[in-house]
Amino acid sequence: MAFADAAVRRVLEVIDRRRPVAQLRPLLAPGLIDTVIGLSRSPQRAVGRSKDGRTVARVRRLRVRMVDGSDGAQAEVFGTYTSGSRVRAFAARIEHDAARWRIVALQIG
Repeated sequence: MAFADAAVRRVLEVIDRRRPVAQLRPLLAPGLIDTVIGLSRSPQRAVGRSKDGRTVARVRRLRVRMVDGSDGAQAEVFGTYTSGSRVRAFAARIEHDAARWRIVALQIG
């Protein structure tokens, strides 16, 4: 699913400080914005560094599973990403309301 891929990449780019947090507002439930901001300030996230000193996270695998009985309006997203030499995991739940998809739960390992 294109939304899930784009949304997870944007979240990782905000955590890496390569993208402004304002670009996540249409994609995430309001309570998750503060969580992502906190992760971007965490020194443990500074594992892999690019030439300009920024952390670089890259999605390796991403899977989407529709939730049974939700009429295609909810899905679980999970996968792995690399940050420097480390491989980490992520998981999310996305829901579709009348207008758009949105991440409503997020776990970044």
